[in-house]
Amino acid sequence: MIIIGEKINGSIPVVAEAIAKRDSEFIKERARIQEAANATFIDCCASVPEEVEADTLRWMIDCIQEVTDLPISVDSPSPAVLTEVFPYCKRPGLINSVSMEGGKIDKIFPLIADTDWEVIALCSDDSGIPKTAEDRLRVFGNIMDKAKEYGIKPSRIHIDPLVEMLCTSENGIETNEKVISTVREQYPDVHITAAVSNISFNLPKRKYINLGFTVLAMKAGLDSAILDPTNRDLLGVIYATEALLGEDDYCMEYIGAYRDGLFDKAK
Repeated sequence: MIIIGEKINGSIPVVAEAIAKRDSEFIKERARIQEAANATFIDCCASVPEEVEADTLRWMIDCIQEVTDLPISVDSPSPAVLTEVFPYCKRPGLINSVSMEGGKIDKIFPLIADTDWEVIALCSDDSGIPKTAEDRLRVFGNIMDKAKEYGIKPSRIHIDPLVEMLCTSENGIETNEKVISTVREQYPDVHITAAVSNISFNLPKRKYINLGFTVLAMKAGLDSAILDPTNRDLLGVIYATEALLGEDDYCMEYIGAYRDGLFDKAK
């Protein structure tokens, strides 16, 4: 599983406070603990007004790069900010994100076409988040047409099917399973990602919903996720599911993670 560590995000109150105070040690420590937890990328999201977002992200990126060589997921809803900021990363990372909305994809794809940068692409367009699997797959098709136009290989793209709250969705699980499985069938090399905790908003004991959804999504073809890599229960489920799906020869990754203390030891 490709793990995109979510702990440096200004939408989290303690992170927002650290950003406001320019508390570099707080940002650095969050980068360190995510690297220690085997994150693949470290997401970096400022969640500040756009007029100060680029400067804030540059400061955050510098903090992260002082303590880890992990690639950074540069996270902003603004293509202008993404365009300005991603060159400050010392190594290719992940653009988070583009979509078929407002020409975002045509602004970002040309910039990363001849690089090793990867990108998260949301299955949304100018109509918003499509309600049906069929409409999300239509948007997915348009994204892949753009990728072909700009010469971006499927293996550099992380498709986000847009996980919505379970408690307000009539058929959210069915929709996500259909989108994920169809994308996986059509493009075996593309990555499929999700912010797994979105599924449990406004529900009690959210962790149980998150754990169950992660298993179902991985069975359908999810191989990338935006999550807290220090969540040992969730990491344990991920490693266990990979083993059960036959993606971990002789369970060596599971055993190694257990020995490294990445998830709770069995009782």
